[in-house]
Amino acid sequence: MNKPVRTKTPAGEDIVILPATEFERLVEMAEDGRDIRDAEEALAEIAAGKVELLSQADVLAFLDAPSAITFWRKRRGLTQSALAARVDITQAYLAQIEGGKRTGDVQLYRRLAAVLNVDIETILPADETKASGRRKAAPRRRRKA
Repeated sequence: MNKPVRTKTPAGEDIVILPATEFERLVEMAEDGRDIRDAEEALAEIAAGKVELLSQADVLAFLDAPSAITFWRKRRGLTQSALAARVDITQAYLAQIEGGKRTGDVQLYRRLAAVLNVDIETILPADETKASGRRKAAPRRRRKA
């Protein structure tokens, strides 16, 4: 059976029976089409300036930073005092969070993410992302407002 077979269901619906290899090839082509569409959309967003890109040096700085919050705070040109004031915590508490000595609740991370203009997953500590079933990812791009 190398060719597709056209037939009808008992209800009269037209169907096609095809070899598994042909089916797999069609599925792969559909996935490729989705990948191409997603890539084109991403490139259009980049061209329109809707996403923030990181250079290789930025990625290395992210990896060297004590925490994702530290990296994004410095990237946004904020001091610990300024960021702490904007999220209504003390500078000392923020320093402990950045240093991994303390963690905050999810509401604090939401406020931090909003001020830093990043997704919350980008700044959650590794233990929090592990507990939620998500793995810590490389810096995520954030849509510009």
